[in-house]
Amino acid sequence: MTAARAGQGDRPGLLERLLAAVRPQFRDELLVPDPADPVLGWKICAAAGCGRPVHTRTMCAAHDRRWRRLGLPDVAEFLAGPGPAPRGQGGAALIDFRGLPPQLTLELQYAVQRRCDEKTVTAPFRVVNMAIGWARQAGARSMLDLSEPQWRELARSTRRVPGADSGMRASSEAFLIHARDAVESLRDGVGWETEYPRDIWRLSRLPGLTLNSGRSSTRGCLRFDRVAQPWLRELGKRWVRLRLCSGLSAATAVAGVQALTQFSEFLAAAAPAVSSLAGVDRALLERYLGWLAARPGGPATRGRWISALQCFFLAIRQYGWDDTLPATAAFFAGDCPPRPPRLTRHLAEYVMAQVESPASLGRWPDPATRLVTLILIRCGLRACDACTLKFNCLIHDGQGAPYLRYYNTKMRREAAVPIDEELEADIRAQQRRVASRWPGGNPNLFPRAKANASGTWPLSADSYRSMLGRWLASCDIRDEHGQPVHLTAHQWRHTFACRLINRDVPQEVIRVLLDHESTQMTAHYARITDQTVRRHWEQATKVNINGERVTLDPGGALGQAQWAKTRLGMATQTLPNGYCGLPIQKSCPHANACLTCPVFVTGPEFLPELQEQRHRTLTLIEAASGNGQARVAEMNRQVLTSLNRMITEIEKSSRETGAADAS
Repeated sequence: MTAARAGQGDRPGLLERLLAAVRPQFRDELLVPDPADPVLGWKICAAAGCGRPVHTRTMCAAHDRRWRRLGLPDVAEFLAGPGPAPRGQGGAALIDFRGLPPQLTLELQYAVQRRCDEKTVTAPFRVVNMAIGWARQAGARSMLDLSEPQWRELARSTRRVPGADSGMRASSEAFLIHARDAVESLRDGVGWETEYPRDIWRLSRLPGLTLNSGRSSTRGCLRFDRVAQPWLRELGKRWVRLRLCSGLSAATAVAGVQALTQFSEFLAAAAPAVSSLAGVDRALLERYLGWLAARPGGPATRGRWISALQCFFLAIRQYGWDDTLPATAAFFAGDCPPRPPRLTRHLAEYVMAQVESPASLGRWPDPATRLVTLILIRCGLRACDACTLKFNCLIHDGQGAPYLRYYNTKMRREAAVPIDEELEADIRAQQRRVASRWPGGNPNLFPRAKANASGTWPLSADSYRSMLGRWLASCDIRDEHGQPVHLTAHQWRHTFACRLINRDVPQEVIRVLLDHESTQMTAHYARITDQTVRRHWEQATKVNINGERVTLDPGGALGQAQWAKTRLGMATQTLPNGYCGLPIQKSCPHANACLTCPVFVTGPEFLPELQEQRHRTLTLIEAASGNGQARVAEMNRQVLTSLNRMITEIEKSSRETGAADAS
């Protein structure tokens, strides 16, 4: 490799910034990491009395060679008596910056420091040393002397290092690119003033954006370089910046750039004479619609491109960015291709029986992803919402009933859904596992398994989807025709809703449980059912078996979710003399004994039935006592006690209500 061209990293101030940024503990030419460091740390050889770093299995390179020379004896016996200590340093655990130009040394030291501060990806000393070796080979004075593609080419063209597998080489290449990016960020700064002039925006350098690192569609950047017309590119950048700063997601911005790219391709291919916004009129847009119709992509994709371009034109007019845009440059409702009728994508119960079987659920490689699956099935959450649940996601209402609190990323608001005690216990167990790994605390219920030394990054939905595919393959789940089933995590949300519909749960309750913005978002699950009982439920007095009044706070944090749980019981488990407050997901442990059940609730509308049942219960107690049936009499006395408490409280409430109305 010839010496790299110089001068790329010589912008005034970079060396001074490096000197000010690199802390003293990272300035040594031979940096010895702490074995317990979460980023730079390393494992110690398990051989008694050896402090060298592990090379293979649980041993350092010297003890591994000795173990092999002895004929591979029992590992535990060998480690307990490995013989005399090996001579020399034998691959000491240190990062060697020697032999590098001064500025390049500081740059790589700064990259190691950044890795430690970020506490995401680990940087073992062997990985860092391999990257340093490539930098020596390049003959560079600064990481900025070579572009990112040139560094990648260098890393992939060098001969293999003994003992370095493909994973180590990939990690070293990633560290090398990270080092260049860190130095460039230090030199140029981060934020809009730095990124806006570029034709490729790096999303990680823009403030206030929440990125999904697993989403392959973004690739971490916005590509305006594919918009060929300068006038369209500049207006597009202005529009996308405004959208990002107003709180729209990076994925939405990517869709906007894709729409501009499609329009740019049309102009280059079919209307090259259009050299400014003034040439964009209705006639041109109608030609564009015809061009789009012949392009790959379904109605939904074409509709997104048309809608995004319409938003682009509206922003130009609204903010006065260019007055030359013709008034006729607009799309109308009929321009978007009609979408085919939406069909529910719920899974057949034949498939769900296989998915939910203990044998299948037991095949998940770890309890965390198994719990994510249970939450998706039983709560109807989106995968992105379930994977990013906070550590303290459990809340309870006034009756002690558990709810799962989550953030609805699509609607940008918090929501809650009722859960049963079994799922609550599973979540508690996951909290204990997370707390044992991160005793100092962790904000996430499902921390990302890799590249997450600090634990601050949650599991990504894309990572879960990849694991879901492997799990389905291992379970060999098949449809009624014997074919392997391909399902998505979102289909469990459809299945959750359809199961409720099949139990005659009203659509409004399903809308609340799924946290949809409007009934239109829920309408494709079933036809609309008009149920208007919540107002009456809130106004009426409800009492439990202890005679205690049960109240719902419609304005409280749990108002919607608590109402949904209660309405489920009213819709599917209404009794002759009250309602069951048990979540729909849970089986009743008090079959035919609701008046001794702690989740039974009743109200004044059932007072005649309660009084009649008390009369029958007294008759049963009298008859059982006369026949010597002590057990039957005792069971009915418990029922009578509950009835007396409820009737007394309901009658008391009715008197209070009557007195209040009279006054």
